[in-house]
Amino acid sequence: MIDLHTHTIFSDGELIPSELVRRAVACGYTAIALTDHVDRSNIDFIIPKIVNVAGDINKYYDIAVIPGAEITHVPPESFGELVKEARELGAAIVLAHGETIVEPVIEGTNRAAIEAGVDILAHPGLISEDDLILAQKSGTTLEITARKGHSLTNGYVAGAALKFNIPLTVNTDSHSPGDLITREMAVRVLLGAGVPHKNIDNIFNHAHSLVSAAMDTR
Repeated sequence: MIDLHTHTIFSDGELIPSELVRRAVACGYTAIALTDHVDRSNIDFIIPKIVNVAGDINKYYDIAVIPGAEITHVPPESFGELVKEARELGAAIVLAHGETIVEPVIEGTNRAAIEAGVDILAHPGLISEDDLILAQKSGTTLEITARKGHSLTNGYVAGAALKFNIPLTVNTDSHSPGDLITREMAVRVLLGAGVPHKNIDNIFNHAHSLVSAAMDTR
C-alpha cells in the first residue's frame, strides 16, 4: 500500500509522525507521505518539521517516508506562491485540498491548484470539464479517497479521469489510526468508485512512480 495523503498532530491528525508511520508499516505500507495542512500562517513551520522527522524515520524503517504538504482553504490567487514555497522548504510532494462537496472550498481552487503545478489534486469533488482538460495537459494526478464525506464524489472523479486519461491515485487522507487501510481495501475503494479491474494495477504503478519522483528530489 502506498498512501500519499495523511495528517499528523502537526495539523489536525491524532498521531505524532513516528506512530503514524509505525502503524502504516504494520498495515503493510511500503510508502507514506506526511502531508499536513498548510497555508500562509504555518507553512514555514510545518514543512521543515516534517522534513526533519521524515529524514530521521527513513534511517530506521523499511518504508519510504515522504515529506509533503496539503495546501488547504487558501485564496486561489495564492496557490502559485505557496506551491513554490512548499517545494523550496523541502516538500517532496505537494497536494491541494480540492473542491470537495462537503466543505466550503473556494470556487476556482481546483483550477488554481492545477495551474500552480501541484502533484495531486485531493478530493476534487465535481471537477469541471475545463479543469479536467487542464489536469490532463499538465499531468496532475487526481485522488480517489477512502475518507468519508470526501469519497462521495469518487465515482464522478474516477469516471472523469478515465474519460480524459488523467492519472489517479488512491489515498486515505488519514487523520486517525483507524483511517489507514490495506492494499486489499484500497482495491475495493477503487472498484467501488467504478474503476475497472484492468485499470487498478496502472493506478498502483502510478503511485510507485510518484514515490520514486518524490524520493529523487530529496
